[in-house]
Amino acid sequence: MSIEKAKEPKVDSTLSKGLSILENLAMSRSAKGVTELSKELDLTKSNTFRLLQTLTTLGYVRRREDKLYAATLKTWQIGRASVENFNLREIAAPELSFLSKETGEAIYLAVRENLNVIYIDKIDSQKPIRSWNTIGGSAPIHCVGTGKAMLAAEFPLLQEKIRTSLTSYTPKTITDMASLEEDIQRTQERGFAYDCGEFRDRILSFGAAITLPGGEVVGALGISLPDINLPEGGVEHFGGLVVHAARSVSAKLDRI
Repeated sequence: MSIEKAKEPKVDSTLSKGLSILENLAMSRSAKGVTELSKELDLTKSNTFRLLQTLTTLGYVRRREDKLYAATLKTWQIGRASVENFNLREIAAPELSFLSKETGEAIYLAVRENLNVIYIDKIDSQKPIRSWNTIGGSAPIHCVGTGKAMLAAEFPLLQEKIRTSLTSYTPKTITDMASLEEDIQRTQERGFAYDCGEFRDRILSFGAAITLPGGEVVGALGISLPDINLPEGGVEHFGGLVVHAARSVSAKLDRI
């Protein structure tokens, strides 16, 4: 009796080549030309140009004035929609529980909407003196931990937009670009954002971004507490916890 091997599905050559170009541009930190792409992907220049024209027409790629090509936000939007369909709240639930058990403080899962954060899940504080917010509540991106974490991860994209939106809420709110850029650099270096009472007086918060494998930001985890609850060494401790939790969620997204 002969055993028939399962036939491998056929791969459409044109679609495969087009997707390889899109993936290359989406993962690149800089725009690329036809020659560079054709060499990297082992395609002919004519084929590369033709596929770029199609991707440009469909809105996935844009041709710059210098004749270089770059991926548009449409790729990111589809990736974000895919993550939302996987239910980010369900995926991040164990990490929210972990942070709640470790700190006893208010824990949040947030996503960005323009220059604000929207809280899509939370676990309330167990402390008698506590911070609070509601699911569906929002806050400005530049002055809360979750928002500052996402802002730091997407700063090149949001830098010009945020420049005219640095509204003051407390005496500690960052309201000028030079100070914001310094704060962003500190966030990027240590891996977590720290709000020292910049949105609500004497309410502190920590945040770390949740990212897709390509680095695209899909949300952030945060810890919020009154300053009176912060223990000695708490900034580093809480910051380390939220970074660990956010990386854990990001690792799960990498496996989906």
